[in-house]
Amino acid sequence: MPVADSPGGIRDADLLLPLRNDEGEITSEFLEAISRAVEAADVPQVRALAGDLHEADLGDLIEALPADERSRLVELLGTDFDFTALTEVDDTVREEILEELPNEIVAEGVRDLESDDAVRILEDLPEEDKAEILEQIPEEERAELARGLEYPEESAGRRMQTDFVAVPPDWTVGQTIDHAREDADLPDDFYAIFVVDEEKRFVGAVPLDKLLRSQRPVKITDIMADDWQVVQANADQEEAARVFERYNLVSAPVVDDDGKLVGVLMFDDVVDVIEEEAAEDIKALGGVNRDEEISDSVFYAARSRLPWLILNLIMAFSSAAIIGFFSDSISQMVALAVLMPIVASLGGNAATQAMTVTVRAIATRELTERNASRITYRELGVGFLNGIAIAILLGAVAGLWFVNLQLGVVIAAALILSMCGAGLAGMLIPLALQRTGYDPAVASAVFVTTATDVLSFFSFLGFATWWFKLG
Repeated sequence: MPVADSPGGIRDADLLLPLRNDEGEITSEFLEAISRAVEAADVPQVRALAGDLHEADLGDLIEALPADERSRLVELLGTDFDFTALTEVDDTVREEILEELPNEIVAEGVRDLESDDAVRILEDLPEEDKAEILEQIPEEERAELARGLEYPEESAGRRMQTDFVAVPPDWTVGQTIDHAREDADLPDDFYAIFVVDEEKRFVGAVPLDKLLRSQRPVKITDIMADDWQVVQANADQEEAARVFERYNLVSAPVVDDDGKLVGVLMFDDVVDVIEEEAAEDIKALGGVNRDEEISDSVFYAARSRLPWLILNLIMAFSSAAIIGFFSDSISQMVALAVLMPIVASLGGNAATQAMTVTVRAIATRELTERNASRITYRELGVGFLNGIAIAILLGAVAGLWFVNLQLGVVIAAALILSMCGAGLAGMLIPLALQRTGYDPAVASAVFVTTATDVLSFFSFLGFATWWFKLG
């Protein structure tokens, strides 16, 4: 290959640069080489460096580039750009790139994608752009994409592929194998042959390994499994993922309300769903908008988090009121003010532990009405045992620190009560929110924190006031 430093040539040294470092991150050297080529509009160099990258690697590269170079990279790659890479980036990054690209390029890019990837790219576009792009796609493919876009967001219908292998029940194994060999329009990857009746309703399925082990004259219905797990097109994607997890599926047929086979859900799409749902729950527990990405602007992130901070501020006045109620006791014994944050902090951590376990159990359907009472007593017992262990340590330290054994006894008793209450709050508040129709992952943190602080301050200051009045 020629070596050149000017646009239009290919620099061999850049081609030898490693894509990722030992931590799996895009190397700064490779990133700099791509940036130089993009800034110089060096099409041969850009294509030599990024044209053959895997979609996941290309997605990571796009996110690592400055915002103003991302759409330019796509344009320079031209037909070498795999639009599947746009399903590997944050929603914000994808939307920014699509806004910069002409609709003609987007239409050309999604035309050869699997239907689920194409739907994911198109779903967030403005309706006008979406319609213009669909008009430039062949009629049969356009109908499939339009049908996929009609399903609710975050449903199995949005995630499914519309390319699958389906045969009538009167076919033999030999006919099915010949069909799979000869039909050029079959999907690139499939793991089962679906059987449908004349009305296209799902009847059963035959895994490929069973098909290949059967003799050619055998009827498909003789080796077909009619109890195959199916997914409703309108089902929530999280419910569909749970079916895959429960039955260890690789793929599952997707049917409409009439039982007609409309698509297939693949395990790679389900992995993405599980990852997205887990990330959303983690963000929700921290009072962060489920849609927030690290690529979002400062203003958007601040605006999405502010409502929860305001609510937290309002709830915090409850704790302040408790402290104010015992202001006389605090003024008479400064040690109370010193030790208050310790009790509140330990109670808050205990509550967070219980809340995290509870919210996760609710999300995975492991926590039900049948076992709720048992798990509630379990969390109460955990809080009591941990409370005793920490109370012994903290009581001894406090008593020695302030040379006041009574103070050690007071804080130990308050901590046991606080830890027990924290366990109950972390368990019962998410359950109560769920039963009233609110998402426990979103709303639990603020209420659990407030309840724990109020209980911690009230138990410690109340015990201290009562004890020292007796003394």
